[in-house]
Amino acid sequence: MKKTWAFIIIGVLIMTLLVGCGAKEEAANNAANNTGNSEEINWPDKAFEVVLHAAAGGDTDFNARTFAQYFEEITGQPMVVTNMDGAGGSIATQTVLNSPADGTKALFTHIGPLIVNEVSGLIDYNFEAFDIATIPAVDTSTILVASKSSGIKSYEDLVEKAKAEPEKIIYGTELGGFSHLQGLLLQERAGIKLQIVDAGSASEKVAHLLGDRIDLAAISYGTVKDHINTGDMVAIAQFGAERNPLLGDIPTFKEKGVDLVIDKPYVIAFPKGTDPAIIKRMSDIAVEVSQIPEYGEKLEKGFYQTVQVYETEEAIEYLRSIREDFMKYKTVLRVGSK
Repeated sequence: MKKTWAFIIIGVLIMTLLVGCGAKEEAANNAANNTGNSEEINWPDKAFEVVLHAAAGGDTDFNARTFAQYFEEITGQPMVVTNMDGAGGSIATQTVLNSPADGTKALFTHIGPLIVNEVSGLIDYNFEAFDIATIPAVDTSTILVASKSSGIKSYEDLVEKAKAEPEKIIYGTELGGFSHLQGLLLQERAGIKLQIVDAGSASEKVAHLLGDRIDLAAISYGTVKDHINTGDMVAIAQFGAERNPLLGDIPTFKEKGVDLVIDKPYVIAFPKGTDPAIIKRMSDIAVEVSQIPEYGEKLEKGFYQTVQVYETEEAIEYLRSIREDFMKYKTVLRVGSK
C-alpha cells in the first residue's frame, strides 16, 4: 500500500511539473506574439517618406500621391512624396538603397528603374537589393500614341511608313528605361526601325509630342486622354494582354498580330535590412487601401487603372518572373542604349 501511494504522489508531482512547463512555454509564445503585434501597430509613428524616380504629373506620381492620401487615412501619419527624377530613375533607387533601414524612407517606383535598368546595364544591382513590401497597383493602361503631325492614324499606318523610311519616325523615351524596352520590342516584333531618342519623363514626352519634336511615345492613357480627345494625338494600340475596358475602342497589339504585352506594376521597396514587421505592415496597408471604394474610383478616373494589389511574397514572385522574361532581351536593350 505504501508503494502504491508513493507512485501516486510521484505521478502527481510529474504532472504538476509538465503543466507548469507548458504554461511557461505558452506564456513565452504569447509574449513573443504580443511583441510582434506591437511592432506592427507602432509603425508608422511619424511622417513616412517615399522617393519617386519620376517628375510630378505622370502616372507614377499620380499613383504615389493617391496611395499616400489613403495611407494617411489608415495610419494617421503622412506619407510624404519626394520626386527625384533623372538618370533613368537610378538617382532615386540609389538614394533609397543607401538610406538607413529604419522604416522612415522607401522607394515608390515601377519595373523600369528596378528591372529594366538592370537589364539595360544602367545599374549593377537588381530589385532584390531592396526589401520589397508590396505591389500596390498595376498600370494596364499604357498605350502607343502618335502626334497629330506624324500623320500616323493606325498600327498599319505606322508599319507602312516605318518600312518605307526606316529610322525616320521618332520614338521618344527615357533611354535605358521602361518605355525604351517597349520601343525596342516594338521594333523587333513589328519588323520596323525607329529613331529612338531621349525625351525624358512622361510629362516631358507629352510636351515633345505636342511640340512636334517626336512622333511616337509609349505612355499611360490617363496622361494623354485629353489630347487624344482634341485630336492632337492618336491612340495606336494598347500594350496589355487584353483590352482595358476603361480605355474605349483602342486595339491591343495582340489583336494586330503582334506578340507585344507589357504591363507596368508599381512597387514599394525599402532599404535592405528593414524590420520584417514594417514590411508586413506596409503590405497590409496596401491591401486595406485597395479595399476602399473611393481609391478604386480615383484610379479609374485618374489613369484608367483597375484595382490590383500584390502582397509581399506574391510581389516578389511576380517581379522575378518579369525579370526572367526581360533578361531575354538583354542584348537588344544594351545595344539600343548605346
